[in-house]
Amino acid sequence: MPTTFAPIHPLHHYQPPSKWLLLAEGRALLEAGTSLALWPLLQAAPRGDGHAVIVLPGLLAGDGSTSLLRKYLANRGYDVHGWGQGRNLGPRRGVEQRMLDQLEAVHDSSGGSVSVVGWSLGGVYARLLAARRPELVRSIVTLGSPFSGGPRDTNAWIVYETVSGKKAEDPERKRLVEPTPGVPTTSIFSRSDGVVAWRCSVERPGPAAENIEVIGSHIGLGAHPAVLFALADRLAQPVDGWKPFRRGLLGPLIYPDPQRYQ
Repeated sequence: MPTTFAPIHPLHHYQPPSKWLLLAEGRALLEAGTSLALWPLLQAAPRGDGHAVIVLPGLLAGDGSTSLLRKYLANRGYDVHGWGQGRNLGPRRGVEQRMLDQLEAVHDSSGGSVSVVGWSLGGVYARLLAARRPELVRSIVTLGSPFSGGPRDTNAWIVYETVSGKKAEDPERKRLVEPTPGVPTTSIFSRSDGVVAWRCSVERPGPAAENIEVIGSHIGLGAHPAVLFALADRLAQPVDGWKPFRRGLLGPLIYPDPQRYQ
């Protein structure tokens, strides 16, 4: 049975992460180094079936920030694509249409539905793609993505408004992004996230929707060994046989129970 959560009020606001958690984001380097050290062990994750995966970066980041993640997924047997739009400066004019065009092109060239992995703001984009073209999307995995809560529940909202030229409060986009997508959906988050209030990344209950908690930073989520393993496991789920993530015997140490906040 998928983990269930109490409903989150759509107008609820959360306190952004403390300045101490923000300062602790420097541990991302250690998390990436740990993944490299554990690279042989990470090969024990399930292999994929070769379907296409698009990986979307976070705010101010580009495809370089997801290179380790994409290399790992390619190693697991997936047809992996970056987003190809340079730095992610928010939903400027044409950005969302180019993502939709890419989704359609990858779908047509691969001959099947596409999984979308989005880190932070990239995960918000992933949910938007699923809302607009669900018939093209196989599954979604988001990493520390603020798809619920208020517009200022992160430590990045000022940067978002500055580089995108748009207000953080966007009711129309929120209407598309906040509801659980109609495809298998996994939200991976960390309570020690120093950028996004972790409650903004908690998914609502559903027959094919789940949350996976890890212990780590926001900036390091895309290179965290526990995230990489969970991501490979999630993408390996068959189209018609999706099952929730099993935390295993080491769950409390590596994948804490995400429901304990209730």
